[in-house]
Amino acid sequence: MKSALTIATALVATTSLAQVTFENSSSTILRTDNGTYGDPIEEVHYYYDQLPIGLSVASDGRIWTCYTRGSYEYTLGIIVNKTAEAPWPMSGPIQNLPPSMINTTFNGIPFGSANKSGLISVQALYITPQTANRPETLWAIDTGRPTIHNAQGDPMEVYGQPGGPKLIGFNITGQNDTAYETFTFPSDVYYPDSYFNDLRFDLRPDTPGTSGKGIAYLVDSSDEGRPGFIMLDLGTGESWRRLSEDPSVLRVNWNVPSYQGRPFYYEPKGMPINTLREGLDGIQISPDGSRIYYSPLTSTYLYSIPTTNLRARNSDPLAELAAHSNISSHGQRGADANGFEGDNQGRVYMLMPTENGVFYYDPGDLQTHGFVRDPRILWPDSASVAEDGYFYMTATQLFDQPDWNNGTDGRMKPGAILRAKLPDGAGKIHLG
Repeated sequence: MKSALTIATALVATTSLAQVTFENSSSTILRTDNGTYGDPIEEVHYYYDQLPIGLSVASDGRIWTCYTRGSYEYTLGIIVNKTAEAPWPMSGPIQNLPPSMINTTFNGIPFGSANKSGLISVQALYITPQTANRPETLWAIDTGRPTIHNAQGDPMEVYGQPGGPKLIGFNITGQNDTAYETFTFPSDVYYPDSYFNDLRFDLRPDTPGTSGKGIAYLVDSSDEGRPGFIMLDLGTGESWRRLSEDPSVLRVNWNVPSYQGRPFYYEPKGMPINTLREGLDGIQISPDGSRIYYSPLTSTYLYSIPTTNLRARNSDPLAELAAHSNISSHGQRGADANGFEGDNQGRVYMLMPTENGVFYYDPGDLQTHGFVRDPRILWPDSASVAEDGYFYMTATQLFDQPDWNNGTDGRMKPGAILRAKLPDGAGKIHLG
């Protein structure tokens, strides 16, 4: 017969085991983390077909979305209802290329297409408001570097060639929906191993160092190790690089983040296990256009630089030295960050895949703060501050994609567009 002490000890052990494995916080008197803070998150759209990368929201409420390719049928689309998207544009000089036409081969080396009028692999979108000189414009940045797979299913990101990587401006005022401007880049600005990742604009005619037609600040995140900024004068089409391979834009080697509480290693099928290698990623311009905030994906630090240093041309022999000398570090921000956005009160929003949330840096108090956190925010990759006063973001589950996990797809459909109300009546930045 068991003693009372033996029975009591067994009960304690059983209770302890249950406490370790419980998932229902209502059954404990202990403090728990419910995984949320900030204003309630609203579910705007569900992706049941292709899973997204980017989005941008127009003043009339329409939402565009993009997808990196791959095998996907199209790379630029528009939301048509709560559960469906469609290829976009449906007509005009710029069209989505079919998957069979997005890459080619030279001497056995795979390259992306050089088609200047075909959309190959659109990585990011941004909408600029209507100005005196430009319509409301949807800007799409095409990397020209789709991912292809060999017969064994091993992924390979092909090289870019001139003509394929491009920036396209679509007139969306009054649902015109026509491409009116296309810019391509020479091979000494956009290298074969470059990778466009994000973009911001200053369309003011009096911006120093420009032709008066506006300037685009573009991110080259180059997994192969040559990241930096690319600037484009929208009046002349001239482009140039700055801060290439500066320590502030380089990836942090052997960085092991955790997603949903699990340490993550990069395991492309057919290759050795590694860690994520992406450098410069997030970018945001200040409301007055004087400063660009940025960081690599695999870094916990936030940096900025005066835009005047990025606009300086190579004809200035001190341009690169001055740019390197004028970088500001704003310290650590709590975790790795992906895409950025900003509001007209100066907040720099940073998408935080490891935190299932969004932080923001406040230049007023020089600190990083939490904006929203929610278990549904699974790898927020792109964001858009809209005219309606909401912050929109994609939930992509990118960490579970098969190309990063030895061919195993751990994502669960649907993907989503989520939104949260901006604080303090904040809104979209207008620089035009």
